[in-house]
Amino acid sequence: MFLQVKNTSDLVKIIDIQELIDPNINIVHGQDQEGQEEQDTDSFEKEALVFPSGESLPRCWLDANYRKAKAS
Repeated sequence: MFLQVKNTSDLVKIIDIQELIDPNINIVHGQDQEGQEEQDTDSFEKEALVFPSGESLPRCWLDANYRKAKAS
C-alpha cells in the first residue's frame, strides 16, 4: 500500500499493513519511493501520512479510543 507524506507529497510504500491499522502503534515502517532503486526501510509517524488522494487516514487507525467522545 502506498501513502503520501503530508508536508512533502513523497510516496511511501508501507511494509507492514498491520502496523498501519493498529491504533496502538504511532510509527509505521516503509520505503520512500524516490528514484529507480529500492530505498532502505525508514520509520514514519502515522500522523504525517495521508492517502495519495490527500484524504486523511481513518481515525480508527490512529486513535485506540476513537469510539469515546472527546472531552471539551
